[in-house]
Amino acid sequence: MKKALFLFIVLAVLTGCSTISYINIETFKPAEITFPSVVNKVLIVNNAVPQPENSGYEYKLLGTKQDTARAKTDSALFDLSRALGVSILETNYFSDVLLFHETTRDDDNYLLDKKLSQETVQTLCEESDADAVISIDRLLFDVTKTTTSFNAYLFLGLIDVKMSSVMRAYIPDRETPLATVLLSDSVFWSEQGESIKEIENYLPSVENALRESAKYLGSIAAPNFVPHWDNEVRWFYTGISTEWKQASAYASVQKWDAAEQVWHTAYNKTKSENQKAKLASNIAFAKEMQGNYTEALEWAEKARITFQKKGENTRDYQLLDQYAKALRLRIAENRKLNIQIG
Repeated sequence: MKKALFLFIVLAVLTGCSTISYINIETFKPAEITFPSVVNKVLIVNNAVPQPENSGYEYKLLGTKQDTARAKTDSALFDLSRALGVSILETNYFSDVLLFHETTRDDDNYLLDKKLSQETVQTLCEESDADAVISIDRLLFDVTKTTTSFNAYLFLGLIDVKMSSVMRAYIPDRETPLATVLLSDSVFWSEQGESIKEIENYLPSVENALRESAKYLGSIAAPNFVPHWDNEVRWFYTGISTEWKQASAYASVQKWDAAEQVWHTAYNKTKSENQKAKLASNIAFAKEMQGNYTEALEWAEKARITFQKKGENTRDYQLLDQYAKALRLRIAENRKLNIQIG
């Protein structure tokens, strides 16, 4: 498994001689959807109807709404399907990811969220030799483009794209979808220039803006279907004594077992409850970084309970309360990962 990545950011002194070093780490997360273990090859299908050119697009030029504004979404639908497929393929979770290049819909009701029938899923899997199907069942855009003038020499152009999509996962021996994913997000562009023509040169065309937005939506949709890496924030307490500095030095080079030993020795020696709580928090972090999540939670709870005596509104208690919740979630996610990847 990939090593945790981290970046140290040392903050100002917060209490006495202690500081907190915040760290960004990468954690391996399970997919939202758990496919059966027999699924090795998936097929991405476009099952949505393109939004009409005159729908969902408003363009205001110097305060005047332009009635001729049009935007095609056909290419954006393909880009969404392809970006989703590429993002899933790059995780190497499935042996192969295929893209179905034809549309499965013959109606023009772009607002309709239409599921694939079991018969259609079975046919698609048989023809492509896929074990499962991921379909784009609806994609809607709400685009606003505005060009305004601050004065005769300075213009501002904005394109704001809001999007929403419905995606589903299917397996051929199941009558209903395995899962449904609802996604929504937005992307915007902003440019300044000395003329409207200059603004138009800087901004993407609305059709290209739609395509780029669809690619982005496809990339952020992938974690719903495959395990993935995600960034989280952790921290540890530091101090000015030799032991604290030694442990921090070990932590800076990812020698978590050595750092844990130093923190544990200091924990057993100190009489201060506050210091014990900080050291317990550090030990919890070291154990987490070594993959011992259950033990990490036990130490985090020790620190949380001690800090609670000073009040639940204190910074230290709130930090440990959030950390304990994060560890409980990670333990649950680890069980799900064991199912998904073994």
